[in-house]
Parts: sequence; C-alpha cells; structure tokens
Amino acid sequence: MKQTLQVRLSQHLALTPQLQQSIRLLQLSTLELHQEVEQMLAANPLLEAEEEFSVSAPELATNAPAESGTEASAGESDGGEAAELSGEDFGGTEREDWENGTERDDFDGIRELPSSSSAGSDDDGERESQESAGTTLAEHLAEQLAGMTLSREDRAALHVLIESLNEDGYLEDTLEELAAALVPDDDEDCEQLLDHLRIALRLLQSLDPAGIGARDLAECLTLQLRALPRSVPQVIALRICQGHLELLARRDMRRLMNETGADEATLREAQALITRLEPKPGRRFAQGASAAIVPDVIVRKVGREFRVMLNPEVAPKLRINELYANALRATRGGISNSPLGGQLQEARWFIKNIQQRFDTILRVSQAIVERQRGFFTHGELAMKPLVLREIADELGLHESTISRVTTAKYMATSWGTFELKYFFGSGLSTEAGGEASSTAVRALIKQFVAAEDTKKPLSDSALAAMLDEQGIQCARRTVAKYREAMKIAPANLRKAL
Repeated sequence: MKQTLQVRLSQHLALTPQLQQSIRLLQLSTLELHQEVEQMLAANPLLEAEEEFSVSAPELATNAPAESGTEASAGESDGGEAAELSGEDFGGTEREDWENGTERDDFDGIRELPSSSSAGSDDDGERESQESAGTTLAEHLAEQLAGMTLSREDRAALHVLIESLNEDGYLEDTLEELAAALVPDDDEDCEQLLDHLRIALRLLQSLDPAGIGARDLAECLTLQLRALPRSVPQVIALRICQGHLELLARRDMRRLMNETGADEATLREAQALITRLEPKPGRRFAQGASAAIVPDVIVRKVGREFRVMLNPEVAPKLRINELYANALRATRGGISNSPLGGQLQEARWFIKNIQQRFDTILRVSQAIVERQRGFFTHGELAMKPLVLREIADELGLHESTISRVTTAKYMATSWGTFELKYFFGSGLSTEAGGEASSTAVRALIKQFVAAEDTKKPLSDSALAAMLDEQGIQCARRTVAKYREAMKIAPANLRKAL
C-alpha cells in the first residue's frame, strides 16, 4: 500500500476552561450556584464576598415575592478586578461566544396533601408542619423512644425498623428479609431476631404519626382508623380498608353495601373518614417538603407595563481581594510570574461568568414576559404556544442555551412562582386558524372538571367535545394525556358515592 501525505483543513469547537465553566454555571440551580460559590471562596484566596453577603441559601420565599424582591442599585467595578452582582448590573454586559456554543401512588379518593389532624390529633396543621420542618422522621421517632424502658435487644430491633422506613413512612422489606440480612448464616439467631422485630414493629406502629411502619396502604389506613374513637362509620371504614379498598376506588357502592352491611348514608360517612387520613404518614418529615423555591427573577406590574428584575437575594456579590492583588503586583516579576497569578485569573473568570449567567437569565426572562403578556394579565388560560427556538432566534442564542437557562430557574409572578420552562408549550389548532397553548388547554380541562357534577363526571370524550365548543380541536386521547399529567382521575373514579 502506497503511503502519501495529505493536508486537510477542518474546523472544530475548542471548549476552553473558561467556556466550560460558563456553560456549567448557567445550568446550575440557585442552591447549586451558592454551593459552587462557597467552594470557590474556600479554594481561591484571591476571591472574596462582600461582608453583607451570605452564601447560605437565600431567604426569599415564594409566597411573598412582591415584598422581598426589590431592585438593587448598580454596582461599580474597580478596573475590571472588583465586580459586584446585584440588581440590574447586567443590562450592558457584552455577550460571550458560549451563548451560541455549544410516589408510591395514592389510593384515589384519599387527600394528596398531608393531613392536618391525622388519627384524631388536635394539633394545628400549620404548627405541625413548622415543628417537623427541621426534624427528620427518624429523629422524631427516636425522641419518642427516649423515655421508654426497653431491653437492649428490643431497642436495637426498633432502630433497625426505623432505619428501614422509606420517606413515606412505610416498611418496604418484610421482617423475615430484615432478619435474614442481619444474621444470614444462623437460623436460631435469625428466629430470635425475628421475635424481637415483631415486638418492635408493634411498638413502632403505636408511635406518632399514626400509620407509621405499615407494610401497605391498607395497613396504614387501618392503623389510623384504630386510633379514632369507635363509631359505626369507623367500624365500616375499618372493614373497607381491611378488605374492600378496591371497591371503594371503583366507587362500587352496591357491592360495598353488600360486603359491609352498611346503608348508603353510613358508607358516605365512612368514606369521609377515610379521605381525611394520611396515605403517607412520613411525608411531612421529608427533607425537600418544606424547602421553599427561591425565584431567580421577579415580575412586577408598573402601570400598564411588566417589569422584570433579578432577585437580589440570589445574586452573590463577589470581588477580587485587593490586599492579595496589590501584594502580587508588588512582587518581583509581577503577577504573571507569581504562583498566585493563575488564581487571580481564575477569580476574574469566575466573577465574569456569574455576571454572564445572570445577564442571560434576565434577557431570557424579559423575552418570555414579552411573549406571554396575556398570561401575566389574565392567567394560564391566556398562555400562548411558545417553543425554545423562538426565544433563541429572538436573542441570537443557541437553543441549548435557552434550555439550560429555563431549567431549575424560577420566576415570581402575581399568579405564583413558576419554573421558566412552564412558559413553553406546544400549540393546538383552533377553528379560527390560530393555535392554543397546551398549558391553556390543560387549564380549561381543569376548569371543566372542577365545575362538573360529581354524580355524572365528564368523560374524556365529553371534555374533548367541550373544548371543541371553545374552538379548540383536541382529540380524546390528547385530553386523556393532559388529564393524567395533571393527576386528575378518570371519570369512573371521580364519581361520588
């Protein structure tokens, strides 16, 4: 084979470390960004935070965006080496090349929200939520064991069960499986441990919250019902939970009456008892349950216009440590020959890339508000179809950049706080020749279902027909897909007993 030399010209994109950092910072959530800032401050002595800035999670809660979100004044930079991130500093920042570069299912009919009075508790739901916000389920259960007199073996078995609970408060593994995993090679010891686990399980299931330590939904509801005062509806509810939950889910009233021996009125009272129970007793102790979403941008109506501003609570205020920088300048050979010269450049890049991140979030948010003015005026029924490509073309950015910006970034509005991705959605054809946003269609479906007669709930075909009357062409299977996405049960499961 003859060997030859050839010259080829080709183009390829080289991702510099600065470019890679820019892309990575852009896709971080607010919490992840603050963690990144903490790490950089700890690793680089040339970077410092202003005294009034704390890198802990921001305190702006989503339920009061208008009170907390205020516009910050523009900061000043010192020769490009000291830079602050606050308010509207970012409006004139030069664009960079990187912008274009590259549940366990609940039984239907049982309330989804945590119960405020589970198992007959008189505690107020709001106080209960506040008390559990900083306590894990394991800690809450351990506190109840502190004053109990237990043998060493029973206490150890109880801790095994507590550690085996999932975040909903259920025991997913059987006692036999737990015992076999702890003493796999000794049948006698395994049987003794199993005895202790059985005792421990009875004790665990007597603790607060009621229903804890259940192996399935039926047992969870049964434990809660047993903690209630005895009554005829309570007895009927127990019978339903112990053997006829499927009939209740199907709203098969005739068979329920036959199986339980109860009349229609008593069945309704029993159902009311069951729907007030908590299907996930450990839910209120979940780590993420009480974490507030902190908006990155805030939208306010000023006169007839909507003003978009960055949330100053999430923008870290960073600058170059001038003491170290001046010391570097005074060294022989200057900054370039100092071992700390690289860290100085790294600090400058980091500050600039964070500025770039917030600048891009603000630009994208402003473009979204302009495209979705109907939503900010009238709500989700006025949402228009919008795809990432439209915003990308308008701002001269790459579509992947818009995707990064709109993921895990939130906007506080008068209608609530939403992820930026919420404002994007496909369109459905209308009789007038235009398009209706899928978000608006979902809102209409939700509105129709909320107003329906629960004795004769609307089928998917009926919902499709009602949308057609509104001029929106939506197939039955599309209605079903939207309904399921909103966790709305089908018509046969929405029918009242």
